[in-house]
Amino acid sequence: MLLPELPPLPALTRAEGELIDSYLEGVDLLGRINPARATHTYGALRAAQALIGRASALRDALTLMHLRGESEVHPATLGQALRVLDGDRRTRRVTLPPSTEN
Repeated sequence: MLLPELPPLPALTRAEGELIDSYLEGVDLLGRINPARATHTYGALRAAQALIGRASALRDALTLMHLRGESEVHPATLGQALRVLDGDRRTRRVTLPPSTEN
């Protein structure tokens, strides 16, 4: 059985693509660090160390956008790209899990 075809990514500049990639990689790392979801300190520590590099990449993508005159972020287009790249699931790990108390 074939998997359903994903919708295409919207047209993005290279810097916007790097912004989206760096953001999602940072979100993935934050999800691994989240104290309400993490299970081992070593994995959270490694994710925290890697987060520094992802934050730098995110800064560099935004700097490049600014230097190229891309002064506006287009939330509808970038939001669509995030949804295509499974951003809904990936950002859920950053939030608190549902309470187990009744």
